[in-house]
Amino acid sequence: MSASAALIDLYCERTSAELWNEPLNALSNIAFVLAAIFAWRWRARRQQGDIWEALLIVLAGSIGVGSFLFHVFANSWSQSADVIPIWSFVAGYALLTIYRSTEHNLTRTLRISGIAMFVTIGISYFTGQDIVSVNATSTLPLNGSLQYAPALAALLIFSIIAWLRAHPAKRHMAVASLVFCTALLFRTIDLTSCEATLGMGTHFVWHLLNGLMVGILLHAMIVRMPPIKRHI
Repeated sequence: MSASAALIDLYCERTSAELWNEPLNALSNIAFVLAAIFAWRWRARRQQGDIWEALLIVLAGSIGVGSFLFHVFANSWSQSADVIPIWSFVAGYALLTIYRSTEHNLTRTLRISGIAMFVTIGISYFTGQDIVSVNATSTLPLNGSLQYAPALAALLIFSIIAWLRAHPAKRHMAVASLVFCTALLFRTIDLTSCEATLGMGTHFVWHLLNGLMVGILLHAMIVRMPPIKRHI
């Protein structure tokens, strides 16, 4: 097997190099696609939006597609298909949230985004070694979940700011934070729970809860943080 096609074995459910060796981990990604479908309907019902909002919805659906491919093929190219949409969505959602919170003030958006990027780089510096392993027997702190520390930090900060400002999306952000923390727990215990779950693991629950979280965040963006005026 070539280096580019080398098997990436990270999860309890995978026991061989067969394509459909992670059925639960693969099929549970339908949660992201459903979140995107519902979000598109919410957007259509409101009859107002911008192209960035539409792009976020597409990215949400592509998270499910990319993760599905990774859990089917489990190699380097499918891992890229998994990781790129996730972090693109995180970055895009953060930017659009800041942009709309500043009432479309580009200067303030860039200034706040710069600060957020600096903080994210700082967090990633301490957690960046916890990203991936090609072997599930390799031990990583929290089973690799530390890589999501920047996303969790951003979500918690947005939640705190929303509550302090009594923003209409404050409950959405708080619930999304709680769901994401719970999802991280299930991702973290996947390998250690393998025997107790009869080889199923808990990674598929991470997908289901993250799909729910993405749906909550998109609902917050579309319903509670609509654009000031129509751009398209």
